Amino acid sequence: MHQKQKTFGKAISYTGIGLHYGKQVTIRFAPAPVDTGVVFCRKDLPDKPLIKADVENVLPVEDISRRTTLGKGEARIHTVEHILATLNGLSIDNAFIEIDGDEPPEPEDGSCRKYVNLFKEAGIVEQDALRNYHVLKEPVSYSENGVTLLAIPYDGLRISFTIHYNHPLVGTQYGSFVIDEKTFINEVSEARTFCFEEDVKTLQEQGLVKGGSLNNAVVIGKESILNVGGLRFPDEFVRHKILDLIGDIYLLGKPLKAHIISNKSGHLSNIEFVRQIKTQIKPDTTSINWGIDKIMRLLPHRYPFLLVDRILEVQGDKRIVGLKNVTINEPFFQGHFPNHPIMPGVLLVEAMGQVGGVLLLNLAPVPEDYVVYFMGLDKVKFRRPVRPGDQIKFVVEVKKIKGPVCVFEGKAYVEGQLACEAELMAISKPKEDK
Repeated sequence: MHQKQKTFGKAISYTGIGLHYGKQVTIRFAPAPVDTGVVFCRKDLPDKPLIKADVENVLPVEDISRRTTLGKGEARIHTVEHILATLNGLSIDNAFIEIDGDEPPEPEDGSCRKYVNLFKEAGIVEQDALRNYHVLKEPVSYSENGVTLLAIPYDGLRISFTIHYNHPLVGTQYGSFVIDEKTFINEVSEARTFCFEEDVKTLQEQGLVKGGSLNNAVVIGKESILNVGGLRFPDEFVRHKILDLIGDIYLLGKPLKAHIISNKSGHLSNIEFVRQIKTQIKPDTTSINWGIDKIMRLLPHRYPFLLVDRILEVQGDKRIVGLKNVTINEPFFQGHFPNHPIMPGVLLVEAMGQVGGVLLLNLAPVPEDYVVYFMGLDKVKFRRPVRPGDQIKFVVEVKKIKGPVCVFEGKAYVEGQLACEAELMAISKPKEDK
């Protein structure tokens, strides 16, 4: 059965205290167009930098075993795993998440139950596009310091997890679940963050768990669980480890079909494992076939100035390949050497810029709310004329990207021969900005 992509039905906000840094922060979840993925925005920082939830944006922190941190440039967002787990568990593909601090608020009880209720309140709606899955071709494994992870091909997502702690209240626990929305909500989402009483002081000395309490974490004492009411499940600890893994694997950028078998993994090993999976599947993730409908959802241009017909390849924020079919019906041929029609060089550069614009707008949280402006052109050279009947292949690669400003290197080919090349500088800005 083919599933549709999903996003939020409306925007919704939540204010609370971050687990590790103890700051009050407000987070806002908003709908996003198809193929956006999950994009965070640090709205409290200059230029409101955007950070896509992708393993390539995961940064090392002082103690990565305790949380997963995303970053780009100087911007950081710590402890994103519970939000990502809820998005993955509820099959939400596209989301724009604004936050006015460096760490999301920790739900009052330390589980994902609050986020599940928030997302249900916002509504989860289907979109007019099929879900894109990462599908394994062969097993992927990871092993280091007694930790092992294995992913094998499977038609769905199943997680089998074993933990072992030298503590009588934990010991060895095993859990295995096929992860769908119902199972995530009922069996996984309510499993809480946990730590040992003797670790609390060490974490505090590291400047962490400033927002932690017996309300939002399970604290394991030497002889008993310190929380009133005890555990929610006899195996709550392994269930929370499964929850964390569900969040970390969503950093692939798309839902994964696989059976993952984990033995004692944490965030550090989860992230390294996700990197390995992405390396295996990466060759198949860049080949696409976006037609004019998709292009017109991204670009604001229309006839007679829409000069891109198809997008063949996108590699994140690094490279894009597009096509333009040139026919005698192009409006500019009526006046540009009508007896010897040649496509104007400035329009070749414009078409090249539009292909680059597709890449930038595809990274924007809500593409229709953004526009791309040229800021500069350099090293423009025309190598051969382009005539009716030619098909132009534009290959545009990112040389440098800093915040909303990007420098591209573009080349246009006809039948494998270089027709034009240029270096372009562009900026992506919200339409309301002047």
